[in-house]
Amino acid sequence: MFTATLIGDGLRAGDLSAATDRLAAAGCAPGVATWLEAGEAVDIAFDRDPAAARDVLEGALAGTDVVVQPTATRRKALIVADMDSTMITVECIDELADYAGIKDEVAAVTEAAMRGELDFEAALDARVALLAGLDEDVIARCLAERVTIMPGARALVRTMRANGAEAVLVSGGFTRFAEPVAAEIGFDRAIANVLLIADGRLTGTVAKPIVGSATKEETLLAAIAGRGIAPESSLAVGDGANDLAMIRRAGLGVAYHAKPIVAAAAGARIDHGDLTTLLYAQGYRRGDWVTA
Repeated sequence: MFTATLIGDGLRAGDLSAATDRLAAAGCAPGVATWLEAGEAVDIAFDRDPAAARDVLEGALAGTDVVVQPTATRRKALIVADMDSTMITVECIDELADYAGIKDEVAAVTEAAMRGELDFEAALDARVALLAGLDEDVIARCLAERVTIMPGARALVRTMRANGAEAVLVSGGFTRFAEPVAAEIGFDRAIANVLLIADGRLTGTVAKPIVGSATKEETLLAAIAGRGIAPESSLAVGDGANDLAMIRRAGLGVAYHAKPIVAAAAGARIDHGDLTTLLYAQGYRRGDWVTA
């Protein structure tokens, strides 16, 4: 059995009927539909062809996200998540660059790297080099003034952990941001790059090896093995090209408001809702969410 979860603002009975009709026409044999939250999220059970179900449902209802997956493994025991533009609303390196007066230059490289147009490691080295000489105190200012937790992040991570899941934040950004962000949201641990500092100023380098695509994939696979769970019980979420490897290896790989290359490859796309969409996708009702 499979479940198609529709998540949107103002879902109506007519939307549910239209979705069920589409599934029937695609030969998916839809069955019972169950509201997780009236007007916000609904599950539709069906018997066959999840690829066809996704094809006919994604984009069919304006402002609605769709997650299609096997019913038996929808509740996940592991989440591995990206940080910048996924668990927080900004790219930290771009914001640091703003304090140095070079945000536009750095942000253009960040965007190209996240779209998969540049090698991530080389692009990171090049951007960090531009920050050489920046006062170390700017990091704390940037964290306080610019970094905002993504809506739904706390509820997603805290609810999963309260139900026995492990949560790992793995970022191509920097430990000076990832560690406090992980603690605030509720992750078990954080992995990120170390900015090198001497005499109170950034040296323009990061410690090697760089935390990039390979590290993210390795972190996911090691956590799966360490917990002794099936890969199907894992969830990975990110927005950039350096998240692709872990997204492809996870039981549910999610592109969150992502670059086109990521959205095209992921098992699920969240284009409209916040991160609580991934709680509905796992069958959690709003009354089950943990926010404190």
